[in-house]
Amino acid sequence: MVDGELYIRTLPESEIILIHSFMSQHNSLKAPGGGLVVKRNVLKRFERVEILKKRGQWKAGDRVQGLRKTKPDV
Repeated sequence: MVDGELYIRTLPESEIILIHSFMSQHNSLKAPGGGLVVKRNVLKRFERVEILKKRGQWKAGDRVQGLRKTKPDV
């Protein structure tokens, strides 16, 4: 093999190993319901616009950059 040359070896089917495409998760991180559910504390821009529309603080044609701070309704 020459320096810098790519070497690829093909394997016969009897030597092919299946590799898992996912990583295992530690038991302490698994939720009893089957998945991790975390309440997000940062809203996406479209979520903030929806909240402002509900409160009547958004008009058609307003800019979407520089939106005022919003807290989700509890």
